[in-house]
Amino acid sequence: MEQIILFAPLVGALIAGFGWRVIGDAGAQWVTTGLLFLSCILSWIVFLTLGQETQYIHILDWIQSGSLDAPWAIRMDRLTAIMLIVITTVSALVHLYSMGYMAHDENFSEDESYRPRFFAYLSFFTFAMLMLVTADNLVQMFFGWEGVGLASYLLIGFYFRKPSANGAAIKAFVVNRVGDFGFALGIFAIYFLTESVRFDDIFAAAPMLAETNLTFLWTEWNAANLIAFLLFVGAMGKSAQLFLHTWLPDAMEGPTPVSALIHAATMVTAGVFLVCRMSPVMEYAPEAMAFITFLGASTAFVAATIGLVQNDIKRVIAYSTMSQLGYMFVAAGLGVYSVAMFHLFTHAFFKAMLFLGAGSVIHGMHHEQDMRNYGGLRHKMPMTFWAMLIGTLAITGVGIPLTHIGFAGFLSKDAVIESAYAGTMGGFAFWVLVIAALFTSFYSWRLMFLTFFGAPRGDKHTHEHAHESPMVMLAPLGVLALGSVFAGMIWYNSFFGKTDQVADFFGVPYHAEAVEEGADEGAKPRYVLAGAPGDGAIFAAPGNDLLNEAHYVPNWVKASPFIAMVIGLLTAYWFYIVNPALPKRLAENQRPLYLFLLNKWYFDEIYDFVIVRPTMALGRLLWKRGDGGVIDGSINGVAMGFIPMLTRLAGRAQSGYMFTYAFAMVIGVALLITYAVFVGGAD
Repeated sequence: MEQIILFAPLVGALIAGFGWRVIGDAGAQWVTTGLLFLSCILSWIVFLTLGQETQYIHILDWIQSGSLDAPWAIRMDRLTAIMLIVITTVSALVHLYSMGYMAHDENFSEDESYRPRFFAYLSFFTFAMLMLVTADNLVQMFFGWEGVGLASYLLIGFYFRKPSANGAAIKAFVVNRVGDFGFALGIFAIYFLTESVRFDDIFAAAPMLAETNLTFLWTEWNAANLIAFLLFVGAMGKSAQLFLHTWLPDAMEGPTPVSALIHAATMVTAGVFLVCRMSPVMEYAPEAMAFITFLGASTAFVAATIGLVQNDIKRVIAYSTMSQLGYMFVAAGLGVYSVAMFHLFTHAFFKAMLFLGAGSVIHGMHHEQDMRNYGGLRHKMPMTFWAMLIGTLAITGVGIPLTHIGFAGFLSKDAVIESAYAGTMGGFAFWVLVIAALFTSFYSWRLMFLTFFGAPRGDKHTHEHAHESPMVMLAPLGVLALGSVFAGMIWYNSFFGKTDQVADFFGVPYHAEAVEEGADEGAKPRYVLAGAPGDGAIFAAPGNDLLNEAHYVPNWVKASPFIAMVIGLLTAYWFYIVNPALPKRLAENQRPLYLFLLNKWYFDEIYDFVIVRPTMALGRLLWKRGDGGVIDGSINGVAMGFIPMLTRLAGRAQSGYMFTYAFAMVIGVALLITYAVFVGGAD
């Protein structure tokens, strides 16, 4: 069953990519979509029937060289099972949605192969992502990691006739290579110290790494902290964390289904999965974990501020993705890995639905993406409106405070914020995340009000011909809506319940501590996670009791995300429904701040000035002066001067007369005799 889940997308990609002329355009779409739904169904069966023991499924021997043994095998535990259903569910629905979205694409109207090629790329991406999450060793994971990078390059730049799409694809590829270099260095360091790349061996060696120093960049580092930091650098690139985030908004140049698949639920969560998978190492790296928490909180805040003023509907959702990824890394950095996976799990449903809903709006508005040209679309697109409303209720965190009743994002986001309050960093992460939650509510409701409420704006003809999307595009929205409403409530206890419930779900050993003397009658023992690194899908080091402590934070802390959501909702309502002229006046009065946020904190401009321009200048110098002036100059000088001279001399020697050749032979013999007499040592 697991092998079918893994290889079905690859088979679909090969058939669609190389056999579409045989089965036709429609055949390629149905084959890839059908195989993805097969993987999806089997993934849910595995998720619902998986036991607590980690399973190993050997596929083939791959790399064996000395102590390096990297087989191709499937590691099946709760972390893998969660990622399987996230990847295959979203990918299957995106495949189905794409059959409607790409049906009348005007960018390749004369190219018969563009749809089969698109579906082949989607399926190949899914296969690479499954390779990553099912890996039993770091080499296999890195193979899937790079495969995902290649597929994202192909999909982001799918509209290759648009210079902006080509630029976005190259930017995503280059920025991710920076992170991947850190990931590769982390793998090298792990193999250098443990002589293995297999997870079980690495996890068993984690306590040793905490007591080992490693020389890197002429400085002694604690091995566990250095390795954890290098691995996180890889996660920063894939998951668009601050400083390596600039590729994510530009990646919206790809077709909208690509945005939903790659930048909502799958590729960008690979970094979170990596940190959670390597939890036995991370737990022994407190400095690296503090850095992850700080950067995650900073990312959530920065992305939320930028999202406040963006006008492209897809870019608003892209920055919300970046912000929500920051929440996940805060939880992972604090050591509550189950909470990080909880938010990853729920986020997949409502963010994929928001992206696909945005695609439905763009499709109905004839590819108009500027929200300032929308308005009043809830009557034109009622099904899309309700789907995006549910997604907005989920991402902003609507629910009943102090209960476990609410939309998916309400429960998982609250779990992260409560953990942040109970954790370290002196309240920094908690307050930053609450402020980010307020901003998230504001820009999410701003998107809804600008798109679906008020009077129509922009081109009148476009509004008059706006229409609802076909059922093949609406059906995936309905499925994702179910997940956005119920996923948090159904699996709340499994991810953020009592310690014994979470431990059972993730297959982690635990034990009960004795009831303290003098406790109330009927008091129950407190459960704590136990076991050695590698026992279960996640690991909590001794002393990491944050999962339990997060349940006992004050009620005002538990209610703070809901209060932030209400403030953001009311503010957006006042700005865009009650007094729609106010945002423009505020932007004019606060022009520097508005431009600062509109230009994304000027990260692109800073990178262009500090990195891109000097690199281009150095390249031109080496090209013009080095390659052109020195190398080509010297070679061309020899080729155009000295060689022709020798050629002319050799040509003159070929006179065609016998006496000339005889004379040359006599001269040659005389020179040889002279050499032998004076140099050859003759007596």
